[in-house]
Amino acid sequence: MSVESSSAPRAEGARIEESGFGRKAGGPVAWLEDRTGGARALKPFIRKVFPDHWSFMLGEIALWSFVVLLLTGVFLTLWFDPSATETVYDGSYAPLRGVEMSAAYESTLNISFDIRGGLLMRQIHHWSAMLFLAAMLIHMLRVFFTGAYRKPRELNWLLGVGLFAVGLLEGFAGYSLPDDLLSGTGLRIADGIVRSIPIVGSYLEFFLFGGEFPGDAVIPRLYILHVLLLPAVLLALVGGHLILTFFHKHTHWAGPGRTEKNVVGYPFLPVYVAKTSGFFFIVFGVTALMGALIQINAIWNYGPYDPSQVSAGAQPDWYLGWLEGALRIMPGTEWTIFGWTFSWNVFVPSVIVPGILFTVLALYPFVEQWLTGDRRTHHVLERPRNNPTRTAFGVAGITWYGILWAAGGNDVLAVTFHLDIFAITWAARILVFVGPVVAFLVTKRICIGLQRRDAEQVLHGYETGIIERSPDGGYTERHAALSGERAYELTAHERPEVEGMPEDVDDNGVRAPQSRKAKVRARLSRFAYGDVVEKPTREEFESDVEHRAEIETSDDEFSGVSETGVPRSD
Repeated sequence: MSVESSSAPRAEGARIEESGFGRKAGGPVAWLEDRTGGARALKPFIRKVFPDHWSFMLGEIALWSFVVLLLTGVFLTLWFDPSATETVYDGSYAPLRGVEMSAAYESTLNISFDIRGGLLMRQIHHWSAMLFLAAMLIHMLRVFFTGAYRKPRELNWLLGVGLFAVGLLEGFAGYSLPDDLLSGTGLRIADGIVRSIPIVGSYLEFFLFGGEFPGDAVIPRLYILHVLLLPAVLLALVGGHLILTFFHKHTHWAGPGRTEKNVVGYPFLPVYVAKTSGFFFIVFGVTALMGALIQINAIWNYGPYDPSQVSAGAQPDWYLGWLEGALRIMPGTEWTIFGWTFSWNVFVPSVIVPGILFTVLALYPFVEQWLTGDRRTHHVLERPRNNPTRTAFGVAGITWYGILWAAGGNDVLAVTFHLDIFAITWAARILVFVGPVVAFLVTKRICIGLQRRDAEQVLHGYETGIIERSPDGGYTERHAALSGERAYELTAHERPEVEGMPEDVDDNGVRAPQSRKAKVRARLSRFAYGDVVEKPTREEFESDVEHRAEIETSDDEFSGVSETGVPRSD
């Protein structure tokens, strides 16, 4: 049973302290409460209400995947040797016996073949990392498309963006630790990216890698980043994210009884705790099953890293595929000015483009707030169709990301589909600019069309699929009125006000201050919200009551038709 923020009294006989277990546990609990006062302090959090909807589980998948990462990472830390010291392998994997390799690669082979359960833990760890980032990305998309980042959750949105950025770095650091040929190739690309930074690139390379690439210092330094510094940052960001989620009311979908001032759902304890605890075991079970049945990152197939070799068809993990694609489709452009080399073909796609992306993500809630002038508190989520410009902007971003991601595998696509790799590269160069624009326009028109359909359903009902024949031989489809709950869901949103164009001068003929800025805002407002469909007004809805009453009456009177097509009457 769903409850609002205020708690309802328990039914008689349902008090847990009156049960046998409650009486036995009451003594120690009362003793602890008398000395700490914890129950009084925790009561507001224990009774915190959380709404129930499947889309809210996306954040929980990310959280529990992170927990699985920590648990499996502790196990791997006990056996991994983060050293670039050269050694000769003499382990269980026969094809590599006698091969010179780093201690890091040797210890990874030992974990995979000699430590009981080591390979399973490695694969669970890797799959959890992939799932962690995937769940974070989809969770952010859900927040973006539903407007859940609006006041008062702007700071939580910034924490989420930071979480995703740090998660990318953490994933890359862990991916690079085994020192196999594939991960070493990724490190070589990272070295080139650092070098491409104008003026200070070579100094940063020596600082990070301890000298010329590959060097002996990078593996131990990456290890410290991966197991200590970045996890600490992630824990802090996750903790801050959860604290703010508790502090703010949780968002919920529109529906009867759900407003901007309440939350309808279940209390944190015991309902939500029981559900989310069970969900943890589901996430752990799924990742364990994937680790047991689906092989990933088989480093023994690649061999130890050799700077003179590159694997054919080498691909990074999925979350770095878009950066790989940006590097592959960027035309070769390099300048030399006053003895300084500017490698734009590396610096732009690997530094400038990600910087722009994360800046846009971080600033978007504030830009939208400035554009709409809406600084009210929001707890009710928006359906994506009710904000066509935001939805179209998000789909354009997904399209851009997907094109870059596909371009990161241009060599694999060429071999698989027997295509010219240069044709694929040029197609990606064009589509990365054209594709998002087309996706934006198409998505916006689809959203506006869905808005019109919603308004039509509210006023005239939904199509039943029943065709009626009139006495004059015409055919019409019968409509049925929407339920009150469904009609409320379709109309429980506000249309943003379109800013009017300001006057150049005031009443006294003096040039209005900041008129240029106001004009820019007005033009952007008209572009974003000028063609949004108005939801039915109360007057329109009431004027259609008689029509809907006739529909309902005809529903009661209609008894089908005879073999000749004449309506039957009871």
